[in-house]
Amino acid sequence: MSTHKKHPTRRRVLGASAIGVAATGAAVAGGTGLLSSASAATFGYKDDGSNYVIDTGASLVFKVSKSTGDITSLVHKGKEYEGYGGRHSHVESGLGASTVTIRQTGSTILVKAVHGAITQWYAARSGQNNVYLWTDKADASFTATRYIVRLKPGIFPNEGSDTWIEASDKVIEAGDVWKRADGSTHSKHYSGKRVIDYDYVGFTTGSVGLWLVRSNHEKASGGPFYRSLLRHSNDLGVGLYEILHYNQSQTEAQRFGLQGPYVLSFTDGGTPASSLFPANLDTSWADGLGITGWVGKAGRGKVAGVGLKGMDAKYAYTVGFANKDAQYWTKAAAGTGAFSCKGMLPGTYTMTVYKGELAVHTREVKVTAGGSTALNTLTLTGDPSAAQTVWRLGDWDGTPGEFKNAELMTYAHPSDARAAKWTGNVTIGSGSEAASFPAYMWKDVNDGILVYFKLTKEQAAAAHTLRVGVTTAYINGRPRVTVNDWVSAIPTAPTQPSTRSLTTGSYRGNNHTFTFNVPSSAWKTDVSQYNVLKLNIVSGSTGSAYLGPGTSFDCIDLLI
Repeated sequence: MSTHKKHPTRRRVLGASAIGVAATGAAVAGGTGLLSSASAATFGYKDDGSNYVIDTGASLVFKVSKSTGDITSLVHKGKEYEGYGGRHSHVESGLGASTVTIRQTGSTILVKAVHGAITQWYAARSGQNNVYLWTDKADASFTATRYIVRLKPGIFPNEGSDTWIEASDKVIEAGDVWKRADGSTHSKHYSGKRVIDYDYVGFTTGSVGLWLVRSNHEKASGGPFYRSLLRHSNDLGVGLYEILHYNQSQTEAQRFGLQGPYVLSFTDGGTPASSLFPANLDTSWADGLGITGWVGKAGRGKVAGVGLKGMDAKYAYTVGFANKDAQYWTKAAAGTGAFSCKGMLPGTYTMTVYKGELAVHTREVKVTAGGSTALNTLTLTGDPSAAQTVWRLGDWDGTPGEFKNAELMTYAHPSDARAAKWTGNVTIGSGSEAASFPAYMWKDVNDGILVYFKLTKEQAAAAHTLRVGVTTAYINGRPRVTVNDWVSAIPTAPTQPSTRSLTTGSYRGNNHTFTFNVPSSAWKTDVSQYNVLKLNIVSGSTGSAYLGPGTSFDCIDLLI
């Protein structure tokens, strides 16, 4: 089944040894991503008739097909790692007939493969066990933008939620979600990571590691919190992915142009060298290679902010930048909120400050080539948590993180045996209400959850605003509320991604707040009695069970 289609497929990640977390990526003792050039005497390439055979002068020899531009061989220290199921490593699902050329410039060998709107580049540098890759996509004639490195099965451990056993596990959804006999679920979608959380993905045996270090994703789409498949492993083959546009849970249109480099790196078992990470990678050596669309350091600018005023110390803040051509992000310093984002293409960007994953401030900012745009302290005024409430369930952070099953759902299916029951009526004031309230609600699964609460005499005499914040929805699922005998109107469906999300490890869509104006006549007049809020999922679309109309909650509160 093609993995670049609109409705994706299966897997998770092997823990800290498999996905590098950005915050801890500097811990790379033992990594050998960059090797000494002392062995570079054999650096060069030859033509075997069907492939360009490139010797890095270290421990890696790889081949690129002269007809398709696929990587057809990856031999490290004499052992072949590449290929499974009769297929090789390539952009998209393989370009097919392509024009492939090669040239050597000093200590760099560069391969160019052209097929219609896509140009794929590969580079080898003398003495390094790395392959540098770029993908240049001009238009939407291909449905997705991903590179898949296909590896032989049985070399690396088959462990984690993004791994499965085709010989014994059972498919439970769309051909790409699997359930094991113990009730655990597995899929290539179950990475459990956002883009901002990792620098690399891969596998290690302890004596050899094979890693794909991601690019800076400036031409990708979805922003810093986007979740997607990163790798997979089963008894038939292994894959590593660089996902630039996958059309799953996408909140943005895809961007076009040159993306990269991303780096395929062999090590002696350790993690890849931190010098290969997108924030650290020195790419000055690529400036004169003639890569189409390449913009070096001199053609880029930066934005720096003094700080952020009005932050909540309980949350991390991220500053994102986006326009139709590029996207970037950077973390704001705890306490001060100071931030700096470098290496940006010139242009005018929408700058968004996120509390957790919730946008709380936006403005425009202009970036110029070679320039630095300085911003004074920004005051955050868009945090809905600032409103006074009668009660609040969860918190406004753009995620369902406080609610039941939320963390598990980034690397498991809702039917997973480890999931707590999706039912969960709660009583305000009873303690641990948020932890008892389900992160997700579906029309066919747990519709009609109840929230019990009491009001004082003064509160019951007034109208109140009820806010229900959601992070995404599937097939237009959205909440309609009933308070005692009062029933709200059916709210308009906001724009949300059209693909699977809640069952493929992502709650990330377009954060939206539904506002319900509840009249004073709706409340119980006897203050000793509980008021009852009922939440139902409505939709004009049909589906069933976990693929029926549903939504993910951010926060629910009743304003004073």
